[in-house]
Amino acid sequence: MDEVRSYRDLRVWQRGMALAEQVYVLTRLFPADERFGLTSQSRRAAASIPANIAEGHGRATRAAYANFLRIGHGSLKELETHLILASRVGIVSPDVIEPLLADADVLGRMLQTLIGKLANPQSQIPKPAP
Repeated sequence: MDEVRSYRDLRVWQRGMALAEQVYVLTRLFPADERFGLTSQSRRAAASIPANIAEGHGRATRAAYANFLRIGHGSLKELETHLILASRVGIVSPDVIEPLLADADVLGRMLQTLIGKLANPQSQIPKPAP
């Protein structure tokens, strides 16, 4: 296992940041009348994912860490819903959101795996090096 000096070393956080970046790029193409609608909601949900991973990593207990990962996972599902809605109402084509949804699926599995490891007291969880 690679040494973890910070939450920034976690692949799950890195993938969350990459997805958030993709969402910001995509939503620049949304119509101006969506600035306070799907644009804002999608960006907020996307940014919440890696933010909750980072915050959870900084918590003192496995239970608190897992709780923040669950919140991040909820934000991921919210983001998926916003992207699907944007496609369904014709803001973007399904071809545009499919890669983001695929990335979201991988990220969701990573979050679920980490949550599962946190539930097992015998598992090694990457924490910052002293």
